[in-house]
Amino acid sequence: MQASEGIDAPQSIRPQHLSEVSFDSLPLHPALQSGLAALGYTHCTPIQAATLPLALQGQDLAGQAQTGTGKTAAFLLATMHQLLTQPRVGADGQPRAYMLAPTRELALQIYNDAVQLGAHTGLRMAVVYGGTGYESQRQTIAAGVDILIGTPGRLIDYFKQGVYVLKSVEVVVLDEADRMFDLGFIADIRYLLRRMPKPGARQNYLFSATLSHRVLELAYEHMNNPTRIEIEPEQVTAERVRQSLIHVANDDKLPLLVGLLRHYAHHASMTRTLVFVNTKRVSEEVEAALKANGYEGGVLSGDVPQNKRERLLSEFKLGKLPVLVATDVAARGLHIPDVTHVINYDLPQDAEDYVHRIGRTARAGASGDAISLCCETYVYSLPDIEKMIGMRIPQLPNTDELRAADYVEPPSLRRERGPRHRHGGGGGGGGDGGRRPQRGRSGGGGPHRPARPRA
Repeated sequence: MQASEGIDAPQSIRPQHLSEVSFDSLPLHPALQSGLAALGYTHCTPIQAATLPLALQGQDLAGQAQTGTGKTAAFLLATMHQLLTQPRVGADGQPRAYMLAPTRELALQIYNDAVQLGAHTGLRMAVVYGGTGYESQRQTIAAGVDILIGTPGRLIDYFKQGVYVLKSVEVVVLDEADRMFDLGFIADIRYLLRRMPKPGARQNYLFSATLSHRVLELAYEHMNNPTRIEIEPEQVTAERVRQSLIHVANDDKLPLLVGLLRHYAHHASMTRTLVFVNTKRVSEEVEAALKANGYEGGVLSGDVPQNKRERLLSEFKLGKLPVLVATDVAARGLHIPDVTHVINYDLPQDAEDYVHRIGRTARAGASGDAISLCCETYVYSLPDIEKMIGMRIPQLPNTDELRAADYVEPPSLRRERGPRHRHGGGGGGGGDGGRRPQRGRSGGGGPHRPARPRA
């Protein structure tokens, strides 16, 4: 959640990333105003300023906004206001508000934000997700809940068991709808929506990083003439993220990563670093290399047990773990404050994922660095990325000096690779490493094409 910034700042100072609309100018329920005041939030972000007035008038919304823009607070405030100002229409204890998220981390994040904002409301809230706490989550819902937050699979599971019903739902929120499609949840979501009151009998909010045709089709099918709100995707990206690029051979990526961590740590600017990779296997290689070279780093991938994921995220947020290696699915939707650097160890194969990744830094008006390693395997993603962000990513100079000359290769990688061989320079160099990877694969599967020359 990012409703404001600087709890201890004087009320007269409004950070530049906030709008001129103050929360006390909105007709929010007094309990919500009390919660905002207790948290030190004074002014709306642009997405909040655009959506809250309409939502408070009872309009359905289809909003385009990234995680970290304050959209979570926007739909939570609108939802709680509805529940606090309108009489219950169904049986007590059944969910009145229903919020779906594509990942466990995002569902838990929404819940934590809801608890803070709703501290003075008396509303009962619960979050459910797979991988942990099956019986305890079930009992929490059965005891009665006003706001139910969760991932589609676990929500459907409890619904089919009759733990709760959907006839009393007054507000529905779909967060990160585009990722719902990517992860194959849309059939589940339609199943749930069709068992609720008709769209005109409930309030509906949909938020997505992109309002693609398929997302809008879902919105118009299951919402009541939603108002479309678009905040330019990641305006923060161009304005406050210092983007850079390094062309590198596949075999040099790990030594370069270690050298980058040393370089920026030496300059005291790197305190919390997210390293993005495309596959679980590579995440394990990177973790092993970091440990062999004296760095503590955790891995956040889809099959990490939930209790370990929560521990890793907590340690990373607290600064106890300086480096976190993550895949896109695992990290999507996370709001981690004070990430100073994002390193794309692998260029993403989807240009939108690049925007999501580098948006993990430069939050709440801060600045940050995003460094991308452009290797032989994934160089072909670069043109689409640069087209999407509307700029050429500048190359870092003197990159040979950044490679760790004393890099220690982990024993596990030595056994797997055998003797190290160099395969030409970066930027789509020769050898089999220059093949274009297929979607979802780590390499191979396409004709060899030379890299696009760069001016």
